[in-house]
Amino acid sequence: MESLGKSMARNLVRFLVLLYWISICQAATILQPISDSHRYAALEIFRPSNGAFGSLEETYEALRTFDILGIQEKPDISAATCKSVSEVLGSSAVLKDLFHALRVNDVLKCEIKEEIYESITSRLKSVLNEARSLLDFYYSIGSLLLLKEQSSGVDLSINDADGVFHSIKALSQSDGRWRYSSDNSESSIYAAGLALEALAGVVSIASSDIDQNMIGTVKNDIVKLFDSIEKYDNGALYFEEKVVDANEHHAPLATTSSVVRGLTTFTAVTSGSLNLPGNSIFGLAKFFLGIGIPGDAKDFFNQIYSLACLETNRVSIPLILSLPATVLSLTKEDQLKVRVNTVLGSVAPQLTVKIVRAFLSASKRTSIIKGQELKFDPQTGLHVLDVLPNAYDVGNYVFVFEIVLHDSEQKDTYATGGQIQVPIYITGVVKIEKAEIAVLDSDLGSTETKKLDLVGESVVSLSANHLQKLRLSFQLATPQGNGFKPHQAFLKLRHESGVEHIFVVEGSGKKFEKILDFLGLVEKFFYLSGRYEIQLTVGDAIMENSFIRAIGHVDLDLPEAPEKAPRPPLRPVDPYTRYGPKAEITHIFRAPEKRPAKELSLAFLGLIFLPSLGFLIGLFRLGVNLKNFPTSTLPATFAILFHLSIGAVILLYTFFWLKLDLFTTLKALGILGVFLVFVGHRTLSHLASTSAKLKSA
Repeated sequence: MESLGKSMARNLVRFLVLLYWISICQAATILQPISDSHRYAALEIFRPSNGAFGSLEETYEALRTFDILGIQEKPDISAATCKSVSEVLGSSAVLKDLFHALRVNDVLKCEIKEEIYESITSRLKSVLNEARSLLDFYYSIGSLLLLKEQSSGVDLSINDADGVFHSIKALSQSDGRWRYSSDNSESSIYAAGLALEALAGVVSIASSDIDQNMIGTVKNDIVKLFDSIEKYDNGALYFEEKVVDANEHHAPLATTSSVVRGLTTFTAVTSGSLNLPGNSIFGLAKFFLGIGIPGDAKDFFNQIYSLACLETNRVSIPLILSLPATVLSLTKEDQLKVRVNTVLGSVAPQLTVKIVRAFLSASKRTSIIKGQELKFDPQTGLHVLDVLPNAYDVGNYVFVFEIVLHDSEQKDTYATGGQIQVPIYITGVVKIEKAEIAVLDSDLGSTETKKLDLVGESVVSLSANHLQKLRLSFQLATPQGNGFKPHQAFLKLRHESGVEHIFVVEGSGKKFEKILDFLGLVEKFFYLSGRYEIQLTVGDAIMENSFIRAIGHVDLDLPEAPEKAPRPPLRPVDPYTRYGPKAEITHIFRAPEKRPAKELSLAFLGLIFLPSLGFLIGLFRLGVNLKNFPTSTLPATFAILFHLSIGAVILLYTFFWLKLDLFTTLKALGILGVFLVFVGHRTLSHLASTSAKLKSA
């Protein structure tokens, strides 16, 4: 039990330190660009079944994700998928299925006949002329745009492009949202993204230039749409759908993804700038990267595809500052390293990373470092601070970074996010000095003082009574000699019966001290005299030499407990005795009854078969008369079935004797009896009729 208690206490401290480390990791979570973790996750999330994905839409999302992430060893689904694509394109499928089939074909490059493309083009133009809903415009224009890439011999131009553009624009609202149709009064942010993609498609395949005034109006709608953008505390921006109709509702990730696709597609085919507020594009990038790795295939595709759109957009390309490690050790002389990439992990343009300032999180006004530029290592692509300044000590710091582009003309091309605050934790070995433990009299005079070696394994032995006190003291100092206050400092006394008492060790500056007055603790100690093991725990996430150590024991002599004194709690049951292996159970069975000799049993079996043997001998001696057996087909069949039924009844009696019970036998006999009576009656009737004819002759 003693070793079990030590193990449980050690696990408790480790658990507390682990919780603190988790809080550090959550607080220090910073943006990371797309990495190999996303590539491994993509292969797990997008898994084909029987050589294909569930639908053509899911197939496109998987293939497009693989292409964006640059995954080479992807599943081979070309054969089964191209067959499905050909079937859909060659049939009169709905617009949505046709659109997704063309998107898949754009990736796989299936062999499709040119006349199929011509038929599809004619149908899409007819649908476009009669379209009234946003989805009809979106799927038909998107399909025509895909056909432009897949077929060179088909005329895809739209003659009345201005009219189509105006028809889509007519569904917009004053706040930048779009309606799905003129009959639906509800507006949607998600629909706005679809509308922008459709308008971009009209511009791409129009036979003449679109009215620039209309394009300028759409850009104003985009700016109004961004007025409704939502913001998290960390600066991440996202769109949240407010549609009342549940059928048209989309989650923030899908809604934001739709807007990003529409925004980047529209700006890619139009000229001029778009005056979006502040760091809107960078805030959207923070939203998509901040969600980590989604477990849902649709969400995963929306994240990756949206980041790919932001990677190549014409408004501004976000640059992501990340740190390989946010915990640095003074003992190991770790270097501060910073990496800058695009959202998909591509190489950033030439730039400099500067530490604007760095300060302790507890004292923001005092900056320990200012205006320090990091050195760029071209081999690793990292910006490095070789050595931390001497003023640095263990603690929780906040570093403020800033990205400075070398080419001033690229400021409009890239979004750096301004000044970026990153929490960094510097760890080290804390000095443990002047540790001692003493037994004091009531007047605080020391009767027994012993030095403690908290680094080694030495233990002390003490004795005290209820009129004395126990004092534990030690000093903690950082590598720079400053006072250090750990996150946990506990003193535990454990009685030989298993009862434990834990006390918090308070400190001021470098010194920590705890005095236990046994006279005031006799009731808490349940008047239990005897040996108490002493254990000290000091731990902190930034303290590399945190420890939990048994420092000795004290023999306490406490007075006898009065009648109404509280009793100690029941001794905890050893989990090993409760859940460990039990003693083997030996089963005693009844001894088998005495049986007759084998020879006697065989003789009895022979007597049972004697009647049957006599019956057979009698048949051979008397002879079998088959002269009256019917010769006609039908009577002969009934005669054979009659004899077989008699044999079946005899066989049933045999099974009843061997294994069947009475009720089962009676059920079977009832069925066989009816059949036996029927065929027997037909057989005997035939014999009687034949006999009567012979007598009359």
